[in-house]
Amino acid sequence: MNNELAANTTLPHYRIVSKIGEGGMGEVYLAQDTRLDRRVAIKFLNEEFSKDSEKLKRFIQEAKAASAKSDRSPHSK
Repeated sequence: MNNELAANTTLPHYRIVSKIGEGGMGEVYLAQDTRLDRRVAIKFLNEEFSKDSEKLKRFIQEAKAASAKSDRSPHSK
């Protein structure tokens, strides 16, 4: 991603708090979900990943695995 998102940028119902990391797949931001009043991480994929079906498939699998793990966390209830 070429343009870093500024704090307080809003995307539908998420308000960007800060950038928390970046790597080979893209950039990760801490955001506030304004509908559910909770903090979430949002990952924006690099253009390379969004156009490569195999890389996109791998990303989706990783996201599902992370979500399943989060759902089993004692802190998620």
